[in-house]
Amino acid sequence: MRYCSRQLRNIPMTPESALLYLELPSSVLMAEAVQPLTDAARQYLACRYKDMSKFQEEVMALPLAGIEAILSSDDLQIASEDAVYDFVLKWARTQYPRVEERREVLGSRLARFIRFPFLTCRKLKKVLTCSDFDHDVASKVVLEALFFKAEAPHRQRTLAAEEAVTVNRRFVERAYKYRPVKVVEFELPRQQCVVYLDLKREECANLFPSGRVYSQAFHLGGQGFFLSAHCNMDQQSSFHCFGLFLGMQEKGSVSFAVDYEFAARSKPTEEFVSKYKGNYTFTGGKAVGYRNLFAIQWTSFMAEDSLYFINGILHLRAELTIRH
Repeated sequence: MRYCSRQLRNIPMTPESALLYLELPSSVLMAEAVQPLTDAARQYLACRYKDMSKFQEEVMALPLAGIEAILSSDDLQIASEDAVYDFVLKWARTQYPRVEERREVLGSRLARFIRFPFLTCRKLKKVLTCSDFDHDVASKVVLEALFFKAEAPHRQRTLAAEEAVTVNRRFVERAYKYRPVKVVEFELPRQQCVVYLDLKREECANLFPSGRVYSQAFHLGGQGFFLSAHCNMDQQSSFHCFGLFLGMQEKGSVSFAVDYEFAARSKPTEEFVSKYKGNYTFTGGKAVGYRNLFAIQWTSFMAEDSLYFINGILHLRAELTIRH
């Protein structure tokens, strides 16, 4: 078996052969002999289908072992973990029409590959009421996700590091298209939310010279908003700088008057310091912000002695209040 496994790894893999390798018998002796082959098969499938949107019909037809291989990857080119959750439900409903079978497969096999700590709070609420999940399973994963979200950032990084060696990697953040945020919402005395967005130094470096990165959507007064960080040219001084913007998602012709304030943690106190505040009446698809949030050049912002990177992380905060 070891000899055959080595020989097969020298043959170009296809989706069909990769799935066959994953279906090999799982006895202890056999598993040890073919482990390198099955690992290579999982890696092949994860790499081939990392952008699932390009292979929608093909991915929807894959068996359970193939879906597990794809979902175990950190490199999925996916908008957010919410999109992963939606895909898993769609696939499970297609492959397992009987709700009893679907609950069994989701609870015992697929739930561990959904990284619930990175779902938005809105999606976590839907998990609790989703009839496709056993109630006890749903309660457990949602509670664990909420505890993780409540942890301090350094503790989250510790948990992720501990989890990185496991198969399901539930505390390890994928390379999402839209960056996760933490949101605290208030209804009284005013409708208000405070949004925290953390960016790694390398994420900021990749923005140069004209890139941008978007946050996941968050909601205020029933309306969706997002943050976007930019590297752009300061129009007055003609140098590159870091900008932060607040946008409202497209949704009809509704207008929304909002007071907002941007802040960032800075050395030496490492407390949040207000950088810009204003007010704006949004309509769908509009954005407002500040092109040079820190009033410095890009090179100074990214320098080793920058005031704004704390242990390699840029901590940003936006506070939004509905104006009546």
